[in-house]
Amino acid sequence: MNTNTPAGDTPVTYRRPRLRRIGALRELLNSVFFIAAALIISELAFPRSSISGPSMEPTLCTGQHLLISRLDYLFGEPRHGDIAVFDPPDSAEDMLIKRVIGVPGDLIEIRDREVYRNGEKLDEPYFYYAPCSLGMCPDRTWQLKEGEYFLAGDNRNHSRDSRAFGAVPRDQIVGKALFRYFPLDRIGSLYVPNTGDVRECFPDESEN
Repeated sequence: MNTNTPAGDTPVTYRRPRLRRIGALRELLNSVFFIAAALIISELAFPRSSISGPSMEPTLCTGQHLLISRLDYLFGEPRHGDIAVFDPPDSAEDMLIKRVIGVPGDLIEIRDREVYRNGEKLDEPYFYYAPCSLGMCPDRTWQLKEGEYFLAGDNRNHSRDSRAFGAVPRDQIVGKALFRYFPLDRIGSLYVPNTGDVRECFPDESEN
């Protein structure tokens, strides 16, 4: 107890607040709980994914590992140029990763193996390979409705995408690929100018 006695006043008595000590085991359990909760929330908001297959070469190569953001599309919409992860509308297979070429309202056309959006030929600096073959890119047109997106692989000759299964509904787009964290020599954002070097995906060929 403490007693304060200001001059001319009646003494006032008050109790110190008590602090309860939490046992070491309880502290440890609390720490484990909060770490586990943080990891679960992190995995839900920013799941990790790995690349398998050639459809996004040379931007993304088999064996690379990416950080995906669900939050980008929870609070915003897919935009032209985004690299997005989605459930293909024609099957229950694993999720796919492609580039957003068209958004609602866009007119997407393939003419002479080139892609046009709303009448303008797309500037696609992420390509290394020659334009897709005639068999893979016959002349076609897609008018995207509300809630529809056109997604295509960067390696158009080896990609199953909206050219095959059509527009992707908004509710099937899971998240935006943001960051490559493996291999370590390729770590960094996915939204930087591509070097255009196909050997990034086939390092053994760099010695030839």
